[in-house]
Amino acid sequence: MQYTKTSENPIVITIKKMPISLGQFLKFADLVQDGVEAKIVILQGEVKVNDSIETRRGRKLYPKDTVVFRDKTMLLVTGTCP
Repeated sequence: MQYTKTSENPIVITIKKMPISLGQFLKFADLVQDGVEAKIVILQGEVKVNDSIETRRGRKLYPKDTVVFRDKTMLLVTGTCP
């Protein structure tokens, strides 16, 4: 995983293998501690994908999707991590 802060404020996250589920992404990005916490925050409507509240933990994320959670905006890209 690679975090890159951009001047426009989203955090760019590079993931090798896409698609990734929303629940897996939240764990991968260390935004939640485990799958149970991911399930709870998603079901409570605390996560947005591409500017829409998402309540499906299994929602597949693809390159250029944006995820907003707890005032953090993340942009997913695919590629190899250094």
